[in-house]
Amino acid sequence: MPTDVDVLTRYCRATAEQARAAAAVLSQLPRSAKDEWLRRSARELRDGCDRILRANDRDLQSARAEGLSAASLDRLALDPARIEGIAQAMESVAELPDPVGERIESTIRPNGLRIEKIRVPLGVVFFIYESRPNVTADAAAICVKSGNAVILRCGKEAAHTSRAIVEVLHASAASTGIPAHAVQLVEPSDRQAVRIFLRLNDLIDLAIPRGGEGLIRAVAEEARMPVIKHFTGNCHVYVDRAADVPMALELAVNSKCQRMGVCNACESLLVHRDLASQFIPKVTQALQARGIEIRADQDSLRLFDGGQPASEEDYYQEFLGPIVSLKTVATLDEAIDHINRYGSHHTDAIVTSDEQAADRFAAGVDSAAVMINASTRFHDGGEFGLGAEIGISTDKFHARGPCGLRELTSYKYVCRGQGQVRN
Repeated sequence: MPTDVDVLTRYCRATAEQARAAAAVLSQLPRSAKDEWLRRSARELRDGCDRILRANDRDLQSARAEGLSAASLDRLALDPARIEGIAQAMESVAELPDPVGERIESTIRPNGLRIEKIRVPLGVVFFIYESRPNVTADAAAICVKSGNAVILRCGKEAAHTSRAIVEVLHASAASTGIPAHAVQLVEPSDRQAVRIFLRLNDLIDLAIPRGGEGLIRAVAEEARMPVIKHFTGNCHVYVDRAADVPMALELAVNSKCQRMGVCNACESLLVHRDLASQFIPKVTQALQARGIEIRADQDSLRLFDGGQPASEEDYYQEFLGPIVSLKTVATLDEAIDHINRYGSHHTDAIVTSDEQAADRFAAGVDSAAVMINASTRFHDGGEFGLGAEIGISTDKFHARGPCGLRELTSYKYVCRGQGQVRN
């Protein structure tokens, strides 16, 4: 990539202009062309598994040498099963309805004028992400299927892997009529390029950062176009006084331990005081057996051994690893207040057999997803039936929760008349 600022600016603008031209073509392509590209890409990802794994090994070697954390290495690593998962995700997107052209509403005015609200693509998406190379394929799949061109800027940790994946996608595009510049990968050698792209609001319609809080905040502060984002994933599991203890134990452990380095993993556990003496010794034993450090309030610490006192800051933390905060609460309302104060409005769960308590929790917790008697790990586009997702938003405009196909569209009004004029 060029390094001179003027040359770099021209490069970024040319890239965005190519994406804009590709988006104009994509917006009018039939579903059949987009779905064929998705299915062919899935087949070629499987066929190119060895080549992708070799590229991934180069990235992993560099990441280990630079001292990346275990959680970061896990997000970066691919194996045949994960590549198969990427391919299946692309196929699942092909099976989903095409949102482009969907008639959202249609009304006829007294003068006979038909007003239709039609779903349309956003246009060009600038997608910035860190060390999860599977996101390269997910983002491309969901953008192209929804009629959007995408400019991908991955972190340097995943550079070789992402390049190998994009090469497969380009080869599939050439044989299915998808524009060559519908998916473009920006080489990550110069961070100045990101700043330039974020100023091109005349060509780029949306920025989506996916990664650590620092990256997301930097993008949100610098972007001149709308940003879909979430800053952190401090997710809670609240065990209500009416919880089934075996169910609560399984859900708490799964929410925390099934995969720790992800945004929908449980970071904070709240337990109603009426159930604390029965539940806390069991759940702490189960978590400690899995290597989890527990930072708890004094009421909870009296009920188990080996815990650490929790600080105020601990309740705000997204640990992304083997640490969890624990607190005993006196009431359901205290649990709701705690979550709304310390949480990140991402994913929060209640375990209870009391339907009224569940409804109050769902109404009171201000989060993108509320789980009732289910693991926080289900807050995911695939698990929600959206296919691959491009990220999870904790914003309230324009999208909230998993961002799938429809979340990457807007709408226009199409008015059909027979010569009506306004008096």
